[in-house]
Amino acid sequence: MKVVANTRKAQGTSASRRLRHASKVPGVLYGGDVPPTAIEVDHNPLFHSLRKEKFHASILDMELDGRSEQVLLRDFQMHPYRPIVMHVDFQRISADRPVHVRVPLHFVGQENSPAVKLSSAIVGHVLQEVDISCLPKDLPEFVEVDLSGLTAQDTIKVRDLKLPDGVKAVLKGKENPVVVSVTIPAAHVEEEVAVEAVVAAPTEVPATAQKVPAAAAGAAPAAAEKKGGEKKK
Repeated sequence: MKVVANTRKAQGTSASRRLRHASKVPGVLYGGDVPPTAIEVDHNPLFHSLRKEKFHASILDMELDGRSEQVLLRDFQMHPYRPIVMHVDFQRISADRPVHVRVPLHFVGQENSPAVKLSSAIVGHVLQEVDISCLPKDLPEFVEVDLSGLTAQDTIKVRDLKLPDGVKAVLKGKENPVVVSVTIPAAHVEEEVAVEAVVAAPTEVPATAQKVPAAAAGAAPAAAEKKGGEKKK
């Protein structure tokens, strides 16, 4: 992706206001072994580029005063309530120096996971981006998170992510933030408990099917025989 910029000489609040009235965005290009450079960029192309996910996590080709440089978008400010870019910052990069970038996470396979299909779980995407470090040539547009094997007992953390070759997560010490959490709805838990209780309960034998004690079984015919004998007399 390409950005066309020009060096700006006039600086300060009044100069920036005049640039914005002329549909330009004031900005700064810094990094490398040279001092920061004040730049200006056409507003509309920049505004539409900022709406693309790729623009935020890709190496950009900047044409500055006719010469080409590779840069990263580092920061931008928007107007509080109008669709206007107020300021933008870019950083120069070197091919042999690692860059530290936040890249988006793309979640796939969630609807086919056992957590959703078998447990009706609610899968929460706790993080939408992850901090990574890599050489510019290895910078990915995004990191894919496969949830097709996710179960109700799983939790995915940053250290569990499968990162591309040459890419590592930026973490401090034993830090390991949660990326994906799984929650089972209370109604589903109660239903499972009820089913387990029914399965575990002993089967009751109806009273009519219960075995009659031997003594009682012998007494009944004897009583009937005696009653019959009395009628014959």
